[in-house]
Amino acid sequence: MKKVSLKIFVIIVIMIIVAIQTSLTYAVSQKDIDAIDNQIEEKKEELNNIQNEKSETMKQVEELTNKINDYQAQIDEIDGKITDLNNQIQESEEKIKKAQEDYDKQEELLEARLVANYEAGETSFLDVLLSSDSITDLISNYYLVTEIATNDAELLEKIQKEKEEIEKAKQELEKSKKELDTSKAEKQSVATQLQSSKSEKDTYVAQLSESEKQTQNEIEEFEADKASIRKQIQEQAKKYNSQNSSGGSSSKPSSPSASGFIRPVSGYSITCGWYGYSGHTGADYSGSGIYGKPVLAAKAGVVYVSTTLTGGIPNYGSDGNYVGSYRSYGEYIIIDHQDGTMTLYAHGKPGSRLVSSGQHVSQGQQIMSVGNTGNVSPRPSPSSPLNGAHLHVEVWVNGTPVNPANYLP
Repeated sequence: MKKVSLKIFVIIVIMIIVAIQTSLTYAVSQKDIDAIDNQIEEKKEELNNIQNEKSETMKQVEELTNKINDYQAQIDEIDGKITDLNNQIQESEEKIKKAQEDYDKQEELLEARLVANYEAGETSFLDVLLSSDSITDLISNYYLVTEIATNDAELLEKIQKEKEEIEKAKQELEKSKKELDTSKAEKQSVATQLQSSKSEKDTYVAQLSESEKQTQNEIEEFEADKASIRKQIQEQAKKYNSQNSSGGSSSKPSSPSASGFIRPVSGYSITCGWYGYSGHTGADYSGSGIYGKPVLAAKAGVVYVSTTLTGGIPNYGSDGNYVGSYRSYGEYIIIDHQDGTMTLYAHGKPGSRLVSSGQHVSQGQQIMSVGNTGNVSPRPSPSSPLNGAHLHVEVWVNGTPVNPANYLP
């Protein structure tokens, strides 16, 4: 009996030891697992922080890019003003030179007249009239005296007027020179801010990941293309305003009517409007099945630009085969409506442009087809070649982009 009890006791002790060991083993394992889980959560949080930090860095880069673009636009505007002021100064100097030459001639003529009067001695107009031998001589002499007096008065008046014009031209010249100095100082100030923003941006760009740097390079390229197109449009607008302005360079262009435009792509509405995201100076028409739809001239006019910006982002046909690379606006067209307004149509289908520069187009005429060339989102791929298909439209008034929704239905 004692042996049986001893066996049972030994078995119980062994069971207790095994249970304790198992419990200890489980406790250690669970502790390790909990520690690993905590580390994973910490890494996840750290990774999220890194991603957020990168996202914030990207935002800083985008914000600085927009600021740089604004500064550059200001500098371009100031440069245009400086050019106009230099032209005004040159015109004023030429005007003063000519007026001074005319003034000198008239003054010489007046001096000669005074010398002639002096040399004539005490003879007066009355003496001339009294010396007449007959009524005919009297009338003739009276007419002669009157003409001389009138000419003298006109000469004096002309000299005085020319003197006043010279003084006025000099004042305008001084005013233009002061404005020029102010504009140059303003440009210097903006240029300093521009350089500061560029340096700050370079610091942030260095912190971006490789993929973000690639995206940023594409954005830089897009902004450079936009700046080039903006300058083209402004030059064309300036040319139009100069040709149609009666008051010269100082007159302000009128605001064209917002009416008279039609929807550039039938059956589709604006899905992303004016500044729908940072730097978006237009409106996007998109929707199911829009790829390949006709793009219509919103208003009659003359094609100012019809071209394509190649390189960068791959494009694919409906069969998924590569058809070419495009950047920025891709296939795009600009129409000058010759009333102070211009419209830009971008991201056309590869090879779909139907009009060329200098061509007259009527309202509603097809100019190209909707596509997804250039900088679109989401990007097209072999498996999804129609990704990002939409029509981007901009409206410009007197060389400045405006909200298309106020013009396009």
